[in-house]
Amino acid sequence: MHVIDRPSFPRKLFATAGIVAGGLFGVAAHAADEKPLWEAGLGVATVSFPAYRGSDQRSQFVLPSPYFIYRGEFLKADREGMRAELFESDRLELTVSGALSPPASSDDILVRANMPDLDANIEFGPQLNVKLWQAEHGARQLKLLLPLRAAFTLNSQPKSIGWVFHPKLNLDVGSLPALPGWNIGLQAGALFGDRRQHQYFYGVDAPYATADRPAYAARGGFAGMQYLVGVSKRYDSHWVGAFVRYDNLSGASFANSPLVRTKNYVAAGVAISWILGESSTRVLADE
Repeated sequence: MHVIDRPSFPRKLFATAGIVAGGLFGVAAHAADEKPLWEAGLGVATVSFPAYRGSDQRSQFVLPSPYFIYRGEFLKADREGMRAELFESDRLELTVSGALSPPASSDDILVRANMPDLDANIEFGPQLNVKLWQAEHGARQLKLLLPLRAAFTLNSQPKSIGWVFHPKLNLDVGSLPALPGWNIGLQAGALFGDRRQHQYFYGVDAPYATADRPAYAARGGFAGMQYLVGVSKRYDSHWVGAFVRYDNLSGASFANSPLVRTKNYVAAGVAISWILGESSTRVLADE
């Protein structure tokens, strides 16, 4: 189970980066100002993270980092990911959002040897954002994000792999005197999944059981805590960002799975994208 959004983690974070580079590394906001309707660019990102949440094997990737921002009234693509805004008020915002996870081959994961590979998967569903606090100038704000997503494999015969719920607090710090121009964002929250979601990643069916990997049926429920710090800065011609994420699986409903090899881990990544073009049309945007 790889979690974001977005910005899905790092796997989901970088999947979001495939659409919006800013979704990975920065979640800070600014007062409304005139911005291009769209911006587009291309760059490169490098990330280090476990093969899956709970794995003791790490993967390092160098990935293309497309940069795309769209500030439409209904459809938006920005540092919060690609989404459609269904409803918005001073305090509430209802959006539709999604996240992607790349595949993971069991040939590369010792504890999953001879088990089925983990397919690439997509999550899609509604997200309610509740603004809890905002500074007078608007550069700092605290939101409660409530995404609920259905997950499906991406292969020749897609199948449902359950639901994911990831309530989290999102603090947009904005620029600090020590880091002028840098956007700083903090996120913290719990993860929950249903039985199918946890069974897909942590269950061991009887045909794949061994002496060191007993059969295991996962249950739905709590899936651990996740904490993230992201920073980013937009220059005239390019954008840079970095993130660090810490996951703790203590108390997770699947913590006793033989596929869970560690309950604590850190993931991190950096990216740079060059802005190649932008719209001449300008719109007001809070970012």
